[in-house]
Amino acid sequence: MERIELQTTVRKSTGNSPARSLRRSGHIPAVLYGPKMETVLLSVNVKDLEQVFKQGNAFQVILNLVIQNGKKVTKAAMVKEQQTHPVSGNFIHIGFYENELKRQINVMVPIITNGQSVGVENGGMLNIVRREIELLCLPGDIPEAIEIDITDLDIGDSIHIEDIPLGENVEVSADFNFTVVTVLSPTIEEEEVVEEEEGELEEGEE
Repeated sequence: MERIELQTTVRKSTGNSPARSLRRSGHIPAVLYGPKMETVLLSVNVKDLEQVFKQGNAFQVILNLVIQNGKKVTKAAMVKEQQTHPVSGNFIHIGFYENELKRQINVMVPIITNGQSVGVENGGMLNIVRREIELLCLPGDIPEAIEIDITDLDIGDSIHIEDIPLGENVEVSADFNFTVVTVLSPTIEEEEVVEEEEGELEEGEE
């Protein structure tokens, strides 16, 4: 996955007043933390940060976090948390997590289905059980998405996580073979509707 460079600056002050001053200047407070480092207080330009989020799922993007503090230091990091204003949706605070590029991490990756299911063409309903799956891999091996071909999926068929090739260096965090996609029979829905209607009639008779 391509790395994005993001410029940041070390900040010395904390509290509401300095934070408001930062936001007025087009920046927001940020922090960088990790398992083998002390937390670093940072500020980041809002427009630069917005460009990161335009890449898609910003929580999957590996950043070259350039830290200005008299001299430049670059850290491999990912967005770990964000705070936004409840009304405007503007960024208020951002948290970065330093990545050790040789250490596996857990990430959520979206599921994308390709093709038109045979079962859907025959009247079934496609049920995407998992729209994201949690994977364990090195930061440099994070896939942008997991693509599944559902063309041959008929009514009653399912695709489980063990049916999906993930690559040599990518593992599933869960330890059971869960369902990702299935095609439901339309008769199941009809039976459920009939049962609900019968239940309502019985209640009315009472």
